[in-house]
Amino acid sequence: MPLSQNTGRLAPVIMVLGTASSVGKSTLVAALCRIAARRGLRVAPFKAQNMSNNAAVTADGGEIGRSTAVQAEAARVAPTVQMNPVLIKPEGAMRSQIIVEGRPWRSLDARDYWQRRDLLWEVVTRNLDALRSQYDLVIAEGAGSPVELNLKPRDIVNARVATYAQARTLLVGDIDVGGIFAQLLGTLMLLEPEERALIRGLVVNRFRGDPALFHAGVAILEQRSGLPVLGVVPWVHDLGLAEEDAVALERGPAPQGAGLTIAVLRVPAIANFDDLDPLAREPGVFVRYVDMPQEIAGAAAVILPGTKHTLAARRWLGERGFDAALSSFPGAIVGICGGYQLLGTRISDPLGVEGAGGDAPGLGLLPVETIFAAEKHTVQVEAHARAPWAHGAPLRGYEIHAGRTTGPDEHPLATITSRGGTPTQADDGHLSADGRVWGCYIHGIFANTAFRRGWLGSLGWQGAEIAPLPDPYDRLADIVEAAFGIDHLAALLPPG
Repeated sequence: MPLSQNTGRLAPVIMVLGTASSVGKSTLVAALCRIAARRGLRVAPFKAQNMSNNAAVTADGGEIGRSTAVQAEAARVAPTVQMNPVLIKPEGAMRSQIIVEGRPWRSLDARDYWQRRDLLWEVVTRNLDALRSQYDLVIAEGAGSPVELNLKPRDIVNARVATYAQARTLLVGDIDVGGIFAQLLGTLMLLEPEERALIRGLVVNRFRGDPALFHAGVAILEQRSGLPVLGVVPWVHDLGLAEEDAVALERGPAPQGAGLTIAVLRVPAIANFDDLDPLAREPGVFVRYVDMPQEIAGAAAVILPGTKHTLAARRWLGERGFDAALSSFPGAIVGICGGYQLLGTRISDPLGVEGAGGDAPGLGLLPVETIFAAEKHTVQVEAHARAPWAHGAPLRGYEIHAGRTTGPDEHPLATITSRGGTPTQADDGHLSADGRVWGCYIHGIFANTAFRRGWLGSLGWQGAEIAPLPDPYDRLADIVEAAFGIDHLAALLPPG
């Protein structure tokens, strides 16, 4: 039973703050969620405010950040909108769509958004309290740095959450980018005394090599901070967890070797690019994100991923010369969600649902047209594939889109059999007559093994049968447990 049901008290909170964006906060929260779950605790992740176009859909059709859904999976619980009550989805031109408690609230520029911080703080605290009343433990994640001094008075996700919950707080730095002492000690120096008093320890993340080589560094950090270094966490290769945002794509292309190359267009406001992660984990498949037409040469397939601003992506494609490159490309061409819309003959946004709106011809590779409507579809779906190489494979995924795409009835990619748990029969997507070009609205479609491997096989992939990979959450938990040690974890976690 949750602590709240046993004692009437709100569950404790562990808060993971970072010295900057992309230092590994999301991954560490996922690890701690699995560690706590393995100890018999009912644990929930929490991120008050997330900024990401990588989103997931909850069972009731709410929209939350993808990284929070990953953390819920690590915790072995179903994701809910309470776990990420405010989601900011950048639309370009300094505006973002604000998702509040799983539903679109309004599109705002940064100034208008911050003027509403008091209203949103009430949303944050209400949902955090609700989680604390239902679970034994909540593990909260900050965003960026907690000491951006120009932003700190308006912060609703970092130290303000830790202070409100009187959380057992960890501070994480990324040693791989250098400057770990300035990262951690500088952040501590800029925290207010009551915030610094909540810090239980420091975490050095992404260490390459033998941690014994950093013993002197640990001693310096502990002596100068007066805090323990809870763990030196190694760099983990090929973990297989979804990235939180597009910052990960700026780290350069994946290494390439002999095998099948798939080029993914890095369109503006790219969204839900974790759709492609299952492809990249297959042996002999290399997924490369590209910006210029010449970079698709030699690829077996090109994928147009989701985007939060389809018309802006359309302009980007035209300006870069992708129209001609794709029309002459001999391999497979795939579009998911916004990418599917781009493959059609026309895209219209008369209401300005995405930015300023407008109307533009699509790439003309599929005979479908898209018109944007005010209502946004966010729903989990089940389906079966109609593509010849998929042999009727069952599909599970989710939809997040405002566009309504129509076209000929022939050659659907899949038939939806359930939306939000309600049985239905509705075709989705379109497949060209030769099967080379296709698109659909089903996010997560490549996570379905039979479908994924059937499509790869149609491209000539001959993946060898390999042993199943270990559960990535257990693997991550094992690594972090070893780095922290039993004593530090025992001091941090409530008893199971």
